[in-house]
Order: sequence, then structure tokens, then C-alpha cells
Amino acid sequence: MAVHNTADEYRMAMFYFDSKAYTDAARLLEGVLAEEPANLSVRLMLARSYFHSAQLRRAEAELNRILEADPAEDYARLMLGRTLERQGRAEEARPHLRLAAAMTGENL
Repeated sequence: MAVHNTADEYRMAMFYFDSKAYTDAARLLEGVLAEEPANLSVRLMLARSYFHSAQLRRAEAELNRILEADPAEDYARLMLGRTLERQGRAEEARPHLRLAAAMTGENL
């Protein structure tokens, strides 16, 4: 019986993500995050997996947790704006998108 560690689970999650199997990626990343709750990179990949699998409320929750820990995380800010837009919440999305644009120097 094979023993899987967190690194193996993360690699498999990335394989699923790259294969567009976002729900499978999210399932594995949830386990990795349970082992490493402070790992913002894992949390961001989980949010992305939720976003791409249309689990928008879950994506929103993870992105808010990232931004609580690191308000300067510009990609999480952009993703939160996009997630809110996909939920039909354009007014709530606008400040996040503007801030992400200001942080990166890009026009969104």
C-alpha cells in the first residue's frame, strides 16, 4: 500500500488542475490545506480550483481568507473581483478589480 505525503497530494492536485479536472484538484488541495493551513499558495490554488469548477462561494471564502492574511496579494484580489462578477455582484467586484489593477499597473 502506497503512503502519500502532502507533497505527493499537492503534485497530484496540480496534475488534476492542469488537466482541467478542477473538482478533483480541489478535493486533494482541501486535504493539503488541512495539513498546512497557513500555506497561502495552496489556498490560492484551492480558490482557483473552486473558481474553475464554478464553486464560487467557496472560491470567494478562500480568497477572503488569503486577503485577510495578505492584503497585498494582487492575484487573489483580481480573482475575488472576477469571482464576484461571475456571481452577478459587479458593484462588489469593482473595488477589488480597481485595486488589483493599481497594484499591478495593468488596466483591467
